[in-house]
Amino acid sequence: MKNGLMSFVSDLVITLPSSKALTLNWNFGSMLGMVLGFQILTGTFLAFYYSDDSLLAFSSVQYIMYEVNFGWIFRVFHFNGASLFFVFLYLHLFKGLFFASYRLKKVWSSGLTILLLVMMEAFMGYVLVWAQMSFWASVVITSLLSVIPIWGQSIVTWIWSGFTVSGATLKFFFVLHFLVPWGLLVLVLVHLLFLHETGSTSKLYCHGDYDKICFYPEYWVKDMLNVIVWFIFVVFSLCYPFSMGDPEMFIESDPMMSPVHIVPEWYFLFAYAILRAIPNKVLGVVALFMSIVVFYFFIFVNNYTSMLTKVNKFLVFTFIFVSIVLSWLGQCLVEDPFVFLSMTFSLLYFSIIMILLSLFYFSKFIFK
Repeated sequence: MKNGLMSFVSDLVITLPSSKALTLNWNFGSMLGMVLGFQILTGTFLAFYYSDDSLLAFSSVQYIMYEVNFGWIFRVFHFNGASLFFVFLYLHLFKGLFFASYRLKKVWSSGLTILLLVMMEAFMGYVLVWAQMSFWASVVITSLLSVIPIWGQSIVTWIWSGFTVSGATLKFFFVLHFLVPWGLLVLVLVHLLFLHETGSTSKLYCHGDYDKICFYPEYWVKDMLNVIVWFIFVVFSLCYPFSMGDPEMFIESDPMMSPVHIVPEWYFLFAYAILRAIPNKVLGVVALFMSIVVFYFFIFVNNYTSMLTKVNKFLVFTFIFVSIVLSWLGQCLVEDPFVFLSMTFSLLYFSIIMILLSLFYFSKFIFK
């Protein structure tokens, strides 16, 4: 059993054949693994002192910050760690688009599933603070499920455990927020196994056995450069701990009075802008959901022969620019010209994805 486990670990991170052409862009994946472990560790310590009672939740967070020894540092690292997680999730996704990693179908689909689960996990963790912004964000986001035909309202009532967001909803979110990361760990392992089955795509746009070296020691050393990112993260978290948050997160939730301007965390702003850009609620929710799910369609195209790399890079850079503008629009007021710009850039967002998909599909016929 011991030899089998050692062999498994060796195949995973020591003797694994890896391409010579993997640059620092491939560090994003290893960084994500580190951040996931870090978030589970800090979150477990916070769970010791957190209360999932709606009357005590906000106070328990303040208790952690002011009374628990080093509780403040665990909380500061945990909620800033969520931002760090999404920075590298999006960088990892963009890297995949640059290097056509969607040709590795199992790796791509499992990675997108991880992204969706992490988004759900982050949303639930945001609600647990039980502050004004997080409470009303939970009301808005869970209400969107009511657009599901036939069962929509029943699903919302089931999640709420009643007819509005309440203490029972908080308990439901807390349990899920604690359990989902362990499922994510398993899914990440599956993601890695799929990746090691095929090999990574490289700067050569291939993943064959052309230029392989052992993962250890070269890539261990390369991954150790993540220490620099961790140092920057620690300094940023200690010097600007609340710069990524909203002032309304310092006010206890009040079900009788909503904030003037409800805004989610920065990593959801692009999707929130797409939701608000469409006047019809059903179409808005569909567009919100499709903003991530649309990437699954890339796995249905089989193209292992050609890549229009220059055009692909231009389109991906344009897509990144559009996503950043959408994120800025997501925190703007719902008024002109921001509404019109949100509509325009939402259309551009999906148009670029469709062009990328078409380019990927048709290039194999052009260069047959």
